[in-house]
Amino acid sequence: MDAFSPKLKYWTSSFADPRLFQIFSLGILLATGAYFRDFSIRPEQVLLTFAAGLLTQAACWRLTPSKPRTLRSAIITCLSLTLLLRADNLIAHPIAAAFAISSKSIFRLRGKHLFNPATIGIIFAIVLLPGTWVSPGQWGQDVAVAGWVVMLGMLVTNRARRGDISWTFLAFYLGAIALRIGYLGQRWAVWTHQLESGALLLFAFFMISDPMTGPNDRRGRIAHAALVAAIAYAWQVRLYHTNGLIWALFIAAPCVPIWDAIWPARKFEWTQNGGGHVLSVFSANPDSSFVSTRDHRTDSRRAA
Repeated sequence: MDAFSPKLKYWTSSFADPRLFQIFSLGILLATGAYFRDFSIRPEQVLLTFAAGLLTQAACWRLTPSKPRTLRSAIITCLSLTLLLRADNLIAHPIAAAFAISSKSIFRLRGKHLFNPATIGIIFAIVLLPGTWVSPGQWGQDVAVAGWVVMLGMLVTNRARRGDISWTFLAFYLGAIALRIGYLGQRWAVWTHQLESGALLLFAFFMISDPMTGPNDRRGRIAHAALVAAIAYAWQVRLYHTNGLIWALFIAAPCVPIWDAIWPARKFEWTQNGGGHVLSVFSANPDSSFVSTRDHRTDSRRAA
């Protein structure tokens, strides 16, 4: 029995990795969306996205040989790209995936990659690659779809302890829309129409909640959520531009180091084997205690 204990402990900690739950959730969304909602993405686009993303991740390992080698984060990025990005050709998705994965090694500050990989991959595609667009309306306004996204999102954010930034963003963004509706005297069906948006909930629970690119301290996450909500609201309601959520997260990304400087705290880290995670919940005080899912020695380990 003792001989199997290390293996049992390894597999138990591996299944505790929040990225596995996120892969599972995003995979369900992609499969059900393609089957029931006709996401208009071709199978070869999906295959090319994953081929380019995973190969780029393998190439990036050579740049950081000391870091754990796991494809889980790259799979999440590829799933996010296939869920949101659309193109009328076969080259846009793999190029966007390669750029998104490589951005983690290119744009770094204080040991963290600055931009959410899927976000910067989408921005890169719609700005520089022809025949690309984001299709937020593909989700429809079905309450059942929105409810499934919420439940899957809660599963992921609870595993990664990042539910605070998701719910704070939704409170600020939907609150701003509610105030506008009240001021203009519009019907409240306009507000529920926003609430039922699968694209909004996908963004709130699977993108802004990324623990590797968000602020380390809870106060920073609240401030960041408010900033992203304000930019998204102004982008869509005041400037009448599309893709406000994606652009807001991209524009606000350079503020994350500012929040981390104002409210210092240990950064979220994945463990060496990719299973489980190390989560710092206290300020950067040498006397503060440190809570992790593994031994304290994993504090020095970094994952892509």
